[in-house]
Amino acid sequence: MTPQSPRLAPLRRGIDLVDDAMLVLLAGRRRLVAAAATVKQSEGLPARDAERESRILARGQRLARRLGLPAELARRQMALVIAEGCRLQGLAPDPGQGASPTGAGILASTMTQTDTTPTLLPRFLLRAFPPPARWAPLLRGLPASWQARALEAAVGHLLAAPLREGQLDFMQGRRLGIEVSDLGLRWVLALEGDRLRATGEPAEATVRGTATDLMLLASRLEDADTLFFQRRLELTGDTELGLTARNMLDRLPWESVPLGVRIMLNRGARLASEARDAHRG
Repeated sequence: MTPQSPRLAPLRRGIDLVDDAMLVLLAGRRRLVAAAATVKQSEGLPARDAERESRILARGQRLARRLGLPAELARRQMALVIAEGCRLQGLAPDPGQGASPTGAGILASTMTQTDTTPTLLPRFLLRAFPPPARWAPLLRGLPASWQARALEAAVGHLLAAPLREGQLDFMQGRRLGIEVSDLGLRWVLALEGDRLRATGEPAEATVRGTATDLMLLASRLEDADTLFFQRRLELTGDTELGLTARNMLDRLPWESVPLGVRIMLNRGARLASEARDAHRG
């Protein structure tokens, strides 16, 4: 272990506290943006306000000058939070919202991975890929025991580390459902000892979404806040249980998931998302 200077240690602790505070403030800003978007929807107001976005950037520049921060650093950070606000509302960031050309580049770089990376297959092949509704009758015809074994194996690989560390102990004696709406599939998971098992008992809380959106969540290509805010995922039943499970997944270190599983989830979720976009187009 690298020895630390007695004078350096408290400075690093201070840096860690500032980093934590920045993340807390970002989380608070996301919640305020989500609430503002709900108000705009209910009152029929436009989702975008280019003048306000320009004022945010200008205000950030003025404050940076007073604080002695580099102008470019302030511009990048404000462009980043504006782009995140757009993404949270399902909007593409607009490079022409008052930022400099450098700021526009930062905005473009904050779009979701599926928007900025090359597609896995040509569009005509993606359109030929059957949508989930075509797979539904075949998958529903599989024996329930096969589905249960496949689900248990997949969840076991994905959550191996938190299961070993006891992070899912809150699931003891509880039942969490997963419903894939476009495939017509429903499962209920319960923690038995140190393994998650499929059970035929009714769920206390259920997470419902399309196959593509659930894969985007599992692969970390989309975050839970965005998917629930855009109503692409729904939580029913015991809200406390569902939110506890969701928060645990949010805190799950992605690097603790086996590399092969991460690659498979990433490729599968991207392919499903691109195929959905091709069919919609």
